[in-house]
Amino acid sequence: MQSEPETVCNVAISFDRCKITSVTCSCGNKDIFYCAHVVALSLYRIRKPDQVKLHLPISETLFQMNRDQLQKFVQYLITVHHTEVLPTAQKLADEILSQNSEINQVHGAPDPTAGASIDDENCWHLDEEQVQEQVKLFLSQGGYHGSGKQLNLLFAKVREMLKMRDSNGARMLTLITEQFMADPRLSLWRQQGTAMTDKYRQLWDELGALWMCIVLNPHCKLEQKASWLKQLKKWNSVDVCPWEDGNHGNELPNLTNALPQGANANQENMGQCKSLEYQHLPAHKFLEEGESYLTLAVEVALIGLGQQRIMPDGLYAQEKVCRNEEQLISKLQEIELDDTLVKIFRKQAVFLLEAGPYSGLGEVIHRESVPMHTFAKYLFTSLLPHDAELAYKTALRAMRLLVLESTAPSGDLSRPHHIASVVPNRYPRWFTLSHIESQQCELASTMLTAAKGDVRRLETVLESIQKNIHSSSHIFKLAQDAFKIATLMDSLPDITLLKVSLELGLQVFPSFIIFTVEESNLTHCW
Repeated sequence: MQSEPETVCNVAISFDRCKITSVTCSCGNKDIFYCAHVVALSLYRIRKPDQVKLHLPISETLFQMNRDQLQKFVQYLITVHHTEVLPTAQKLADEILSQNSEINQVHGAPDPTAGASIDDENCWHLDEEQVQEQVKLFLSQGGYHGSGKQLNLLFAKVREMLKMRDSNGARMLTLITEQFMADPRLSLWRQQGTAMTDKYRQLWDELGALWMCIVLNPHCKLEQKASWLKQLKKWNSVDVCPWEDGNHGNELPNLTNALPQGANANQENMGQCKSLEYQHLPAHKFLEEGESYLTLAVEVALIGLGQQRIMPDGLYAQEKVCRNEEQLISKLQEIELDDTLVKIFRKQAVFLLEAGPYSGLGEVIHRESVPMHTFAKYLFTSLLPHDAELAYKTALRAMRLLVLESTAPSGDLSRPHHIASVVPNRYPRWFTLSHIESQQCELASTMLTAAKGDVRRLETVLESIQKNIHSSSHIFKLAQDAFKIATLMDSLPDITLLKVSLELGLQVFPSFIIFTVEESNLTHCW
């Protein structure tokens, strides 16, 4: 700043194989990131490499000197810095002249200017103490004064490090995690039986997501992964380590507006995304011809979305299951499907239908398996123009909602890759059930719309609705949807769809009669 007096700072930067391995600056600023003076010197070295003279390691220079030159060098060094180095110089001289001193038992002498050995690990400079202090400070502020924003900036820095394959990414995340584990509020919340704040939960979610990125990194060595596994198990064994669901209290949470409800809930995020121009970059290291990073990414996403997994216990974890699924599908919808990607969709749809217990679309699933309605709707709309039979087969398989069934199918025990669905004695606490049922209704409505004019498919969809949907309000909504689709202004009425609408209306009609009778009785009593 112009109003501030100009100061001169002494900066020293050490390099090793194109990485800054250590920095010192006389400015005294303490921060996680480099001070402005270190950045300025680095940029100066990059932009004007000829202005910064490179020297051989000092040991090489000394080797080239004769006795007189060595004596002159040492004496001049002591003269220039006599108050700083004279005591050390006298001590070293005494030790060298002593035959039995420790320094004479070692061959040669250290050279800090020579750099590390080629086999030694080298990494970017990271001030670990400052990372710990900064995270501790941000956590102590309890989400105020922009501390949450600062922590997210640290997480973004870790992501940047991982992207650049900087080994400091794991080091920095380890330091951050240790400070999170040491947060005194964890013990307080555990003792009081209260839940964490939503902002704090989100920070822990980001922490977990970054650790997944690290342990799944294909470029890491096995010994590194083993070390991280040991550390993660150690943290997990600590009593105050928060549970994924985040609910420690005994009270039922307020579920009002916990997730968006209704037929247009996620627009029987997702509807407004625009197609981006993703390109197929060839992956030369993979075996199959025609594979690209895009096809591999899409296939991995489909595998992950289709995996069978049990619904977690807590409200927060259940919301996260739905939210993460919809976010990933929203990302996939940005990709315009070409012939190569359609083949991937067909391949994965067939695999998921036949994959047994590993698939959420397998023939037999656990009663509390996470429903596939949202994912199946995306598969259905993607496959419909290319393979209608497979699209309907996938969507109809996903219509089930076994958690509401009084009995679940036992499965074909003669087929070893199928597992029997176990019906537990307790009724599971699915806090997001209303949202899940609305997604089931969305899937059914999508199939009804697509099946217009196809008598066989409309009857099949109707049977699936009558078998799997248990909510009267959703059946009534589907009856309305079928009527609207059947009587569109630009076409003749679809008689089969009208029949579907009538049957669904009649199915739900007794429920409304009972409700009306009960209501009138209550009125009479009043």
